[in-house]
Amino acid sequence: MTPLAGEDTETRDHWWWRPGWRPGRSFYTWHFLVDDQPELHEFVARIRSDLDKVAALDPIPSQWLHMTTQGVGFADEVSQEDLAAIGAAATERLANLGPIEVRLGSVLADAEGVHLPVRPVEAVAVVRQAVREAIGEVWGEGRVPESAEGFHPHVSLAYANTSGVPLAPIREALSRYADVVPLTLRRVALIDLNRDEGYRWRTVLTSSLGLPGS
Repeated sequence: MTPLAGEDTETRDHWWWRPGWRPGRSFYTWHFLVDDQPELHEFVARIRSDLDKVAALDPIPSQWLHMTTQGVGFADEVSQEDLAAIGAAATERLANLGPIEVRLGSVLADAEGVHLPVRPVEAVAVVRQAVREAIGEVWGEGRVPESAEGFHPHVSLAYANTSGVPLAPIREALSRYADVVPLTLRRVALIDLNRDEGYRWRTVLTSSLGLPGS
């Protein structure tokens, strides 16, 4: 796995406390959850032994695999009324989209962990845009969090737990995993995300693509 020009060459601890985060605080966000994707889980089972060998990596338990999509806000700053309105507006928009076909891979190691990039990006970006429009409908376009640009959907497999470890040996160990994993995404979830012990969440709402929300 040859690094691209300008790519990071060492790990960077993923678990630093980003602005606004603190122990006990949670965040509302939209994720694609992938518990219903057997081909992905079969791939993860094969790569797990190599991930476990790298002390600088924290492999993600299978039940917590996800594709980050669009944030809403910290739970103590979002009213339940607004959250319900955003969920309803997003569900209505997402019902007009059909299930989307994407591919994951091949595996990449960057500064903060190991992940499978999603292609085509545009397929997932359409879903993200629908969610952003729903947030804008409730709060106004100026209050939609996160930039509309620079979206790089991926499914992380492990996070770096320390800084300064060379990436070259990690990339070499994972270079044999050139698989491309197909996924059919049929639903996206609004979750209440906590990171006190890694990323853990409670599902608030699941919206189906092309079908009424469930």
